[in-house]
Amino acid sequence: MERVTTSEIDYAALFAATPSPYVVLGPDLVIVDVNRAYLEATGRTRGDLVGQYVFDAFPENPADPDADGVPNLKASLHRVLAHREPDTMALQKYDIPVAGRPGAFEERWWSPINTPVLGPDGGVAWIIVRVEDVTDFVRSRRFRQSPEAGDREVEAELYARAQELQRLNEELRQANARERQVALTLQEAMLYSPDLPREGIAVRYLPATGTLNVCGDWYDVTDISAGEIPTGDAPTSRFAAAVGDVVGHGLGAAAVMGMMRSALTAAMRATDSPSRALQILGLYANSVEGALATTAVKVMIDTTAHLITYSSAGHLPPILVHADGSSEVLDQATDPPLATRSEHVPRREAKLPYTPGDALVLYTDGLIERRGEDIDAGIARLTDALSRYARLDPERLADALLARLGVSSGARDDIALVVIRL
Repeated sequence: MERVTTSEIDYAALFAATPSPYVVLGPDLVIVDVNRAYLEATGRTRGDLVGQYVFDAFPENPADPDADGVPNLKASLHRVLAHREPDTMALQKYDIPVAGRPGAFEERWWSPINTPVLGPDGGVAWIIVRVEDVTDFVRSRRFRQSPEAGDREVEAELYARAQELQRLNEELRQANARERQVALTLQEAMLYSPDLPREGIAVRYLPATGTLNVCGDWYDVTDISAGEIPTGDAPTSRFAAAVGDVVGHGLGAAAVMGMMRSALTAAMRATDSPSRALQILGLYANSVEGALATTAVKVMIDTTAHLITYSSAGHLPPILVHADGSSEVLDQATDPPLATRSEHVPRREAKLPYTPGDALVLYTDGLIERRGEDIDAGIARLTDALSRYARLDPERLADALLARLGVSSGARDDIALVVIRL
C-alpha cells in the first residue's frame, strides 16, 4: 500500500469534511471560514457568515435576557487572545436567529472549545471554534421525563449544572493565574540584577511551554570595579555577562538556578576572572543537590581595551557578530559542566578582541536545539539569523532572533538570551 505524505493531504478539503462544526475567527473575531457541518448546524450559507463579526452573525436573544451564552463566549474568546491557550467552555444556552425570519430565534444548546492558532510573531492569528450542537439531546431528555417533571424543570437542572461548571472553570482559571503570578514574581526576584537595564543590552527569558513560568536557565550582567589603578595607567571600564542552565524544569530547577546564579555573580565580583569564577562555582556546585551537569558561560568585556575574556563550563558558545554580518564562535575555552569532576582542575580562559559596533550574543539551548537535529545545525541557523540582522539595535535584534528561530512564544526547553552591542 502506497504511503501518503502530509504534503499530499488537502487540508482545505479535510476541514470542509470534518463532521464536527467548526468556525475560524480572526483576532478581530470576524468569521474567516466555516465548514459544512457548521453551516448545517446553523442553517446558514458561507455568504451569510464569512466576513461577519461573530456576534453580529449570532447576536443575543432579546427574548431570553437570562441566557448568558453570548457574554460567556465573548469572555472565552478574549481569554484565548490574551493567554494564547485553548479554552473549554461549559454547556451553553445560546439561541440563534432563525434564517429568513427577522427577530425570531430558536433554542440552541452548544458545547464549545476555542483554540488559538499562533502566527510567526507568537500572536494569535486565528481562533478555531469547535462546537457541538447538543440541542437534540437536551430535548430528548425533556421528552423522557414524566409529565409532572415538566420541560422547564429539566432545562433548569441542566442549565444549573452548566453554570456550576462555568463557575468552577472560572475559579480554576483564577487559581492558576494566581499560582503563575506567584511563580513569575519568584523568578523575577531570583533574576534581579542591579546593573540591568543597561544601555546597549537586551535580555529575553522564556520558560519552556507548558511549565509554570519558572525554569532553570538564567542570565546576569554585572558591572566590575576596576579596583586600584597603578600610577600612570589609564582607567578601564569593564562589565561581565553570563548565561547558565540547570538540568530540569519547574520550581526545583529554579531554586538551584537561583543559588548558582548568585554564587557566580559573587565569585565574579571577587575574582575578576571568568575562569576563576567558574572554578569557584564548580566547587560550590559539588555541594548543591540538583546542580550536577549545570552549564554556564561567563564573559568579561573591557570596553577600554575592546577585549572579551571568556570561559565556559560545558555551555553553548557565545557568538560575536560583526557589522558586516560575519561572525566568530567563542569556543576556545570550553570545559566540562559543573559538578562533573571529582578533583579540582583549573578551567580554561580565552581572549578575543572586538570592534566597537559588534554584537555579542549569549544564549541557552532552548533557542537553537531541535529534536533529532545535531547541535551544529542549530548554531549554524543562529549565525545565519545574526548575519541577517547584525545592524539592528539589541532590543530589535533579540526579537528578530526569537522570531527567525520560531520561538517567540517559547519552545520545548527554556530560553535565556542576552544581546550586547559592544
